[in-house]
Amino acid sequence: MQWNEEVSPLSSTTDTTEAPRDERREAELARVVAALGGNVVDSLVKPNDDMWIRVTADTWRATGETLKSLGYTYFCFLSAIDWMPSPFGKGEDDPTAPPVERDTTIKHGYTGGDTRFQVLARVTQPFTSLGINIKVDVDDAAPVIDSWSGVYAGANWHERETHEMFGIGFNGHPDLRNMYLPTDFEGYPLRKDFPLLARIVKPWPGIVDVEPLPGDDSEEGEAS
Repeated sequence: MQWNEEVSPLSSTTDTTEAPRDERREAELARVVAALGGNVVDSLVKPNDDMWIRVTADTWRATGETLKSLGYTYFCFLSAIDWMPSPFGKGEDDPTAPPVERDTTIKHGYTGGDTRFQVLARVTQPFTSLGINIKVDVDDAAPVIDSWSGVYAGANWHERETHEMFGIGFNGHPDLRNMYLPTDFEGYPLRKDFPLLARIVKPWPGIVDVEPLPGDDSEEGEAS
């Protein structure tokens, strides 16, 4: 048989590389989305990694109930994200350097978002490697959603912490008292616009004058 270079697949210049697939998670996410129906705003599978969904705020509790009925009975965590870039910059910025123009664009992560604040939770199926991350937009003007404490008992403590640190309320939670801060503490420390006064008074400890290593003559060379 004569070798024909023109038709050989090895000589083709067309990129036939396919995006990685994860049929197991794709099938599972399809099952979850079908069960949740109109609750789902967006969804994502990271092949061989994880699953993500974003749901509507008014169906947040129903989403937890449905996921539990689908076998996601192990509650991992619940917290919040403030996507607003910090107006104070990064903690490791050099306070003696000239100020830089900061990008104030809110950039949401996987499955997007429409608000500054989002609540994020994760649940898994015991005895499998399947877990799912659930996000929900929280109204910036009235940051309140329904509590999962009656669905997953473990959410109780996580919602208290989220309320204390982000100022997000949870309707139906039995006790949102502070766990760490004084009762009369003002502000929410994990919001990006909460000033970390300790960093203003004393810069991040990583910003120090570092002496040259032995044998490092770079400064001597510059001086000469």
